[in-house]
Amino acid sequence: MLVDSHCHLDFDVFDDDREDMIARASAAGVGTLVTICTHLSKFEAVRAIAASHDNIWCSVGIHPHQVAEEGIAPAGRLIELATDPRVVGIGETGLDYYYDKSPRDDQRANFRAHIEAARDTGLPIIVHTRDADEDTAAILIDESGRGSYRGVLHCFSAGRGLAEAALDLGFYISLSGIVTFRNAESLREIARDVPLERLLVETDSPFLAPMPNRGKRNEPAFVVHTARAVAELKGIDEAEFAAATTENFFRLFSKVEAPSAPGS
Repeated sequence: MLVDSHCHLDFDVFDDDREDMIARASAAGVGTLVTICTHLSKFEAVRAIAASHDNIWCSVGIHPHQVAEEGIAPAGRLIELATDPRVVGIGETGLDYYYDKSPRDDQRANFRAHIEAARDTGLPIIVHTRDADEDTAAILIDESGRGSYRGVLHCFSAGRGLAEAALDLGFYISLSGIVTFRNAESLREIARDVPLERLLVETDSPFLAPMPNRGKRNEPAFVVHTARAVAELKGIDEAEFAAATTENFFRLFSKVEAPSAPGS
C-alpha cells in the first residue's frame, strides 16, 4: 500500500469526478489519503470529504498565500478544530516568498501560530516553503526552543541546508512529482541522501503531476509514479519503498487509523 500524504480533494477541478478519482486511487494501491486545508473558511468542506470515506483524513490551516485574505490563524481556533476525529495535521502553513501573495510579516506570524497549535495538539505541522529557506529554518529552530513539535516539509523542492535543518529537528521530507522532472537533478541528489525512514510521498494534486503524466491534472493515483522513481533513486524495490514510506506516514500522522489487513 502507498499513502498520498498531501492532496487537495476539495478543489473544484475534482467536482465532476471526485468519487471516481478516489476510486482510482484505491485501485492503484493508494490506501490512505490526507486532504489538506488551505483556507480556514473552507475547512468544513475539507472535513466533509474526509468524513465521507474511511481512508481519507484531513488537516486544518491557512496556506501562506491565503493569509492576506483570511488573516493570521488564531492558534486557539486551530486547536479547537483539530479535536475533530478526522483532523490529523496542522496546516498547510509556512512561507512563500516566490509569489509573495501575502505580506511576509503576516506569513511568519501565521506560521508561528500553526506551530503553537501543533505543539499544543501533538499533531504534525505540514510546512510549505518556497524561496524562503533561511527564514523557514530560522523559525523552525527558534520554535523548537519553546517546546518540541513534529512535522513534515511537504512537496520538498528547497535546498540541502533546509533539508538538513529539518531532519536535525526530527522532521520528515515529503517528495512530490517534482522529483521526476527532467530538470530536478539537484532535488534528486538531496532525495538520495535523505534517510529512508524520514521520507514520505505525495501528489499535491491537482498540481505537479509526475512523469509520465506531467502537464495533466494530478490525482492521488499518480503517487505510484513518484514512489517508483524515488525507489529507483534509493536502489530498492518498489514494495520495500512503499512499505517504508507507509510506515513513516503512520509514525508521523499517528492519529490516522491504519487500515485493517485483508482477512483480519
